[in-house]
Parts: sequence; structure tokens; C-alpha cells
Amino acid sequence: MDFSFSEEQTLLRNMVQSFLSDKYDFETRRKIVKSADGWSPANWGQFAELGLLAAPFPEELGGLGGGAIETMLIMEQFGRHLVVEPFVETVVLAGGLLREAGSPAQQEAHIPGIIAGETVWAFAYAEPQGRYNLADLVTTAKKDGEGYVLNGYKAVVLGAPWAGKLIVSARTSGGQRDKDGVSLFIVDKSAAGVSTRDYPTTDGRRASEVTLENVKVGADALLGGEGKALPVIEKVTDEAIAALAAEATGCMDELNKATVEYCKTRKQFGQPIGKFQVLQHRMVDMFMAYEQSVSMSYMVSLKLGESDSERVKAAAGTKVQIGKAGRFVGQQAVQLHGGMGMTDELNVGHYFKRLTMIDTQFGNVDHQLKRYSEAA
Repeated sequence: MDFSFSEEQTLLRNMVQSFLSDKYDFETRRKIVKSADGWSPANWGQFAELGLLAAPFPEELGGLGGGAIETMLIMEQFGRHLVVEPFVETVVLAGGLLREAGSPAQQEAHIPGIIAGETVWAFAYAEPQGRYNLADLVTTAKKDGEGYVLNGYKAVVLGAPWAGKLIVSARTSGGQRDKDGVSLFIVDKSAAGVSTRDYPTTDGRRASEVTLENVKVGADALLGGEGKALPVIEKVTDEAIAALAAEATGCMDELNKATVEYCKTRKQFGQPIGKFQVLQHRMVDMFMAYEQSVSMSYMVSLKLGESDSERVKAAAGTKVQIGKAGRFVGQQAVQLHGGMGMTDELNVGHYFKRLTMIDTQFGNVDHQLKRYSEAA
């Protein structure tokens, strides 16, 4: 099988790499994270000007006609530089839900704003009792004339502090964990009854706890068919898993490079510690874990368009590999750097924190192993 990239894909990767190398070094990233906003709207505007926000959308929706491979290439470079701007939240998740479930009117109203970098979105799906189950919803949406009234609570809504729009999953019928009865709604974050508590996450990003109290939305806020949203949510979250897998490979590669370089210069007993065979073996194991993760990242990106069962197995298997490899590479990198591995001034600990957060997002290793076995 030919895994070589097209000329356009190679140019895209090189462009993202060049821009981030010039504008998004580690010290710049630290300043962005510690700023009051926690992100850079200027960088977000630059991403839009470079076409990154348009890359995954089809041309008929105003995009550049790319797809999962283009997202993979972008996210790998974002992982290398620990980019905090909400590409996955706005483009992959919200944009994917609008692409898959939105009516032509909804797509025309919202997708151009995403592509232009004018609007930021967040997907409010997780609830405290849900434990990775996308159908486990206490949040409800009840009919109110032509529209709906939403009540509930959403936890760890990544990117919500920066967002102007939310896509909220809510139950319109059925029991708490039924697969049927799940619906999606577009909600203005400034709407009456929406309140948020914003906070920084362990990996330097921002999230919100979102409370919905008698939030009224019109019929045009319903995204897709009423009660039929779960398959769409599962498909788009699998696309997000593929994007996070690519980001994780970028993080792991940078950790490997930093560790090898450090072991060449750090001396013990009169020679570089990289000369010690036991440490060489550990670095080889780190490299193997990274290479296996790259293979899985490619595989899931290629299988997103296949049948539901094949897509689920690919996404779950990739998430398992990424979770195990990310933990292993991160732990080894920290240990081989010694005490300085966990200092805020060194990027190693920041990569490890990001890999840890990626492991938990959309289900950890145990959850994804169960999901894989059920799909097999």
C-alpha cells in the first residue's frame, strides 16, 4: 500500500511546520497559556488565513476539499508545538457535526464563520455520571411550542471559555442510557439560562462547566433528526480520536528527540548517559512505541470512511495504542531527564501532561478495549 502524500498534502504539512516553527516556539506557547485569555486570537486568525480551518471541509461547503489525512497532517504539527487553540473543538467536532447533521441552511449560516476564523465553537457532551458513555444523558430538551427548553449540566467542555456557540447533546425521549432519543442543539453561549464556570486544565488549555437552566431555543436550533443523533456523534468523535492520535504522535516524536539529545550531553561517571546500554534500550523502546502509534494514526485516518464497525474498531484500537504509548514515552522521557523533567521551564513535562489528557479524552484504554471487543 502506498502511504506517500500528494504534493498538496506535503505542501500543507511544510507550511504548518514552517509557520509554527517561526511563530509558536515553546516560550511563546508558555506566554499564551499564562495570558488572561489562555489562547491567541491572532494565531487563530493566522490559521484561517493559511486555510487550516478550511482544509477538512468539502469544497461545496466553502472548504478546500480535504479530509482526515489533511487533519492528520495539521494535528501532528500542532502536537509538536503543543498548540492550544481549539482546532479539534471547533473544526473537527463542531464542524464535523454541522457537516454530517446540519441542514443546508444551518451549514450556510455557520460553517463560513468557522472557516474564516470568526466564530469559535465547543461541543458540550460529557456529564459527570456518563463515564465516556455518549448516550448517558441527564440533560433534557423538552418541546415548547415550535422550539425546545433545555435543562442540564455539562462537564469539562473543552474550548468553551473561548466559544460563542455550543453544540449541546440532550435527551428528547427514552431512558437515561438509551441509544435512541439523543438530540443535538445549537446554543448561543450568551443565551438566557446558560452559565459557565471557566478554568485551566492540566495541560494548559481551558474548559468550562456549563449549566443550562430553562434555556429556550427555536426549532432551527435542532441539528439533524430529533432523537437520532447518537450515530452522528459517534462518527464525529471517532474523527476527533483520529485527530488526537495524530497530535499525540507529534508529542511523542518531540519527546523522543529531546530525550536522545539530553542523553548525549548529560554526563555520569565521565561519559554521556546515552552510552549506557540499559538507557539505549529504553530509548529504542520509546522509538518503537512512537512508530507503532504513527502506523495506527495512519490506519484510523484511512478507515474513517468505512463501515461503522470497521471505523469503530480502528478508532478504538488506535486510542488504546496511543494511550499506552503516550504514557510509556512520557514516563520514560521524564525519568531519563531526571528531576528537571517535571520543571515548568522544560517542555518535557508539558508534553507528558498533554499526552495524559489525550488518553482520557473520549475514553481511556480500558473503555476503548471494551468498545473494540463489542465491535469485533
